[in-house]
Amino acid sequence: MSYYQYHVFFCTNKREDGGRCCQDFNASGMRDYAKKRCKKLGIHEPGNVRINNAGCLNRCEEGPVIVVYPGEIWYTYVDREDIDEIIDSHLVNGKVVERLKI
Repeated sequence: MSYYQYHVFFCTNKREDGGRCCQDFNASGMRDYAKKRCKKLGIHEPGNVRINNAGCLNRCEEGPVIVVYPGEIWYTYVDREDIDEIIDSHLVNGKVVERLKI
């Protein structure tokens, strides 16, 4: 059994050369928001959900990127409403958000 039911990685990479990167889309702020919301919901704990930073996930052309394990479900997002949908649908109810999958 995995230590977490869902382990979520937010790419928070900032490219030094000025190339497109997730940090151009406030990735660190969105990660902080997701972690805070999961804590508020009481799901950010061992056996349930863990939100982490990741370095470059090498999918910069997709926009800001999140990957959820297990299942290796890759998402993109635009705003907090998208993050809320991923949390509510996938992390709370186990249902993949098809419209945000990449």
